[in-house]
Amino acid sequence: MPTSPPPSRSAAELNELIRALWSHPAVPLTAEQREEYGRLCAELRRVERGDVVEAA
Repeated sequence: MPTSPPPSRSAAELNELIRALWSHPAVPLTAEQREEYGRLCAELRRVERGDVVEAA
């Protein structure tokens, strides 16, 4: 039986996760948190673009 990809998160959920990374605006992110921030932002861009296919 083929497996389906996991459902993608909504833009609202991704925004909430991004905001949750910072405990306070004056506190810098750790290296691990910056990596997670990058992954979340990339996922958010994909969700916002939808099924847009770039031209060759």
